[in-house]
Amino acid sequence: MDSKSVSSRLRELVKFLGTVQGDLSNVTGPPSLLAPSSVVEVGHCWAQRPAVFAAPALESCPEKRSLLVLRWFLISLRSQLYIAGAPKVSIRKPLNAFLGELFFASWTDEERKATTSLVSEQVSHHPPITAMHLADNANGIRADGYARVEMTFNGAVNIRQVGHAVLHIDRYDEDYLIPLPDVKVRGFLSGCMYPEVIGTYTIVSSAGYVAEIRFSGEGLIRGKRNAFEARIYRKADPTQRSIYEASGVWSDGWTVKDARTGAVLEKYEVDACENQPVPIDIAPVEQQDPWESRRAWGGVLAGMEDGDMRQVLAEKSRIEQAQRQMRANEKAREEKWEPLLFKTQRGEDHETFHKLSEGMAPTWQLNHDKTKGVWRIDDRQVKNVQRPYRGELTPLG
Repeated sequence: MDSKSVSSRLRELVKFLGTVQGDLSNVTGPPSLLAPSSVVEVGHCWAQRPAVFAAPALESCPEKRSLLVLRWFLISLRSQLYIAGAPKVSIRKPLNAFLGELFFASWTDEERKATTSLVSEQVSHHPPITAMHLADNANGIRADGYARVEMTFNGAVNIRQVGHAVLHIDRYDEDYLIPLPDVKVRGFLSGCMYPEVIGTYTIVSSAGYVAEIRFSGEGLIRGKRNAFEARIYRKADPTQRSIYEASGVWSDGWTVKDARTGAVLEKYEVDACENQPVPIDIAPVEQQDPWESRRAWGGVLAGMEDGDMRQVLAEKSRIEQAQRQMRANEKAREEKWEPLLFKTQRGEDHETFHKLSEGMAPTWQLNHDKTKGVWRIDDRQVKNVQRPYRGELTPLG
């Protein structure tokens, strides 16, 4: 990117952020700062390496399963946070999903006989909440997650994800509580924005193991961008002695050691050929339902590909105005929008969360009052739903 382009984008960004106050999550940014994908696609980061997702289900040792779940979590971070880019490319903001937007995809690793499917839906718009479901039925592993994204600007863009995921392994009837990290977007002055995960997070298993991940970054003493240190210990161990340790840079690579012997178990490189995502399998756009993301945003995505910002603005405005009108019509008719594939439950009924999070406060808090409850897939509905998903109703009305 040449210096003129960087300067132009930086001015545009600063001007935009200077006009916005409060929550940015439902604010439409300048077209040049948008990623060519919607928020409902972000869950692809958990699914695009099906062998990594399936690995814990194929491991008989519970402490090693916890290590493999930690590995899956770490591997997902780069494609989750560097939307439509890589560490040397400025990150962009995904399109704000509209209410009822859907995304279906799958990834298959033929060599390792693993297939992961992803179902995602925008279940709320005010506040914005996205729910997702991953499954590898052949290997008996699944995950349900949901997130409300809160974005604020106070000299930096701060992204807070309210929600969590629960990973379940059928063979061992085992659950893992998976965090959704908070992020600070930096690099405004250089024109190349990048994410830094902030804070300490834990992955808790029903087998009694805890994976603790401490993130750090630039600006600290001897800090390095996207750095982290992680360890696994038994929850019941009063000394919390480490069993495994990992350290490095989540956007680049890291080393895993057996903390008891010091032996190096793995050196993971994100860009190594063997670690690349497998191709996505998705229905052709012309065969998709009007509520499916890539068809719904087709005009916007085409404008981005052609560099036609007028088309991008026109197509975005068409969908956004139609959605506002739909909400006004529902209010006038005293109707309530019902999600298609996900259902919500009361926070107090979420037994898995309360059992796993016990003794982990303040690391784990449910905050279900901010997410309209706890969202989970409706298995029966997913199995039986057919196109057209909402009859003659489309995102345009």
